[in-house]
Amino acid sequence: MRFDRRKDIHPKYLLLTFTIIGIVLIVLSYAAAPKVAGIRRFTSKLITPIQKGINEIGLWTDSKMKNLNEIKTLTDENEALQAELASCKQEITNYQNKMLELQELRDLYNLDESYPDYEMTAAHVFAKDSTSWFSTFYIDKGTKQGLFKGANVLCGDGVAGIITECFDDYAKVRAVIDDNSNISAKVMPANALCTVEGDLNLYDSGYLLVENIDKDANVSIGDKVVTSPISDLYHSGLIIGYVAKTSYDTNNLTMTAYITPAVDFSNITDVLVITAEKKTVSHE
Repeated sequence: MRFDRRKDIHPKYLLLTFTIIGIVLIVLSYAAAPKVAGIRRFTSKLITPIQKGINEIGLWTDSKMKNLNEIKTLTDENEALQAELASCKQEITNYQNKMLELQELRDLYNLDESYPDYEMTAAHVFAKDSTSWFSTFYIDKGTKQGLFKGANVLCGDGVAGIITECFDDYAKVRAVIDDNSNISAKVMPANALCTVEGDLNLYDSGYLLVENIDKDANVSIGDKVVTSPISDLYHSGLIIGYVAKTSYDTNNLTMTAYITPAVDFSNITDVLVITAEKKTVSHE
């Protein structure tokens, strides 16, 4: 015969037990409240500054991140604007170059219209000798394009020089300011014969020398000096320059003039070349 030692606990006893435990905990909570409050205050004093610091660090970090984002945005915008500005500058440069080319073409057209009696072809200057001025320079047309040694070259408002060497696709030009240049000319409207001599040192002052003018010739400031019909190398009537000042020579028979050239020899880019030969060709 077996005996079951387990005994059933009645629910009312469980309820009573839990009620007593709850009352004890409540009493202990009230009894320990002052000690816990001190701990809470200590903990609050310790943790609150840390929390505040962490909050401030968080706010500072967030502000810096926003600033960095703004800086990156501004940097990107600046780079875009710089690229746009560079593009605009390039467009302006291209436009200016086109306008300059257009003006040069207009000048060549006007120059061509000034000498309707001569057939001409345009050429581009691609090199010059190593001097400050375009005293000798090279153009991009030669015998294949109908040019030849002795062909007259025009630019600006008048004559620039003459071809001294001509090759298949290019030619060398000696300018009227070159030391080796010597041109038979006349002063208009006085129709006074003279000689125009190249002088690079004198051209540093902006002038060409004109000699052997008859002292009785009625020469005035601003008169044109043009190539003479008796010139062996140059066609007649090409403008060389304009009288800037005159002086009588010591021989009391002639006078000398200084003229401003019709061409700016500091920069020559395009020229016209007369394609007709002078009937008589010899060195002056």
